[in-house]
Amino acid sequence: MDEILARAGIFQGVEPSAVAALTKQLQPVDFPRGYTVFAEGEPGDRLYIIMSGKVKIGRRSPDGRENLLTIMGPSDMFGELSIFDPGPRTSSATTITEVRAVSMDRDALRAWIADRPEIAEQLLRVLARRLRRTNNNLADLIFTDVPGRVAKQLLQLAQRFGTQEGGAMRVTHDLTQEEIA
Repeated sequence: MDEILARAGIFQGVEPSAVAALTKQLQPVDFPRGYTVFAEGEPGDRLYIIMSGKVKIGRRSPDGRENLLTIMGPSDMFGELSIFDPGPRTSSATTITEVRAVSMDRDALRAWIADRPEIAEQLLRVLARRLRRTNNNLADLIFTDVPGRVAKQLLQLAQRFGTQEGGAMRVTHDLTQEEIA
């Protein structure tokens, strides 16, 4: 467990003894496949770090279509925007496999940041990487056709979740064709 948490963006660069002490305050949670961890529009005060499994983050259009924003896997953090922005959640998080995660509420994170300011810096790095990725995705939506976006998405899934099998790359993504497109 500590190895996965040490890879989480919020803990990168934080000394291992501090990570070990902080992780004792995290609350373990398990979610079945297809479970909505939180829905767009709900209030939120908790973030999650995935220990095992996959979670899709998405938004719904007014006509009910789902737009897949990203897939999260082990050591990825989600739900953190609600810690700092009191507005409603801007996306939904749904498990696409069984998921084991740990969670932390707003008060716990703020206490961590007060005690270990380097955690705030790491959190800013995570958010900056997400903003950069969002900007790239927006550019792809504007400038790339659907086959190009699907190809790029498959390459990204292969990098994150692919395994080599007999000279070929196997990508177990647990998504529908519509979600990939």
